[in-house]
Amino acid sequence: MGKRVGAAEFKAACLRIIDQMNRDHEPVTITKRGKPVAVLTPVREPFKRHSIIGAMRGSVLRFDDPFSPAADPGDWKAVRDAG
Repeated sequence: MGKRVGAAEFKAACLRIIDQMNRDHEPVTITKRGKPVAVLTPVREPFKRHSIIGAMRGSVLRFDDPFSPAADPGDWKAVRDAG
């Protein structure tokens, strides 16, 4: 079930409650006038930041000619300026 904490107590001791929650790995239910209003849960897996560099590695399925146009010029409908 986890721990229940009033909103005023949570506001006063937020960092201490978060640290205890991370040690105990138990969710904390925050209440207001005895009624639950929020649940603070610990992260089960450590948060990992992934670099965008190399994120697409291995995703190219076909590589014919990198310098050829991406589309046939006839596929484009361009409007000429009469000026």
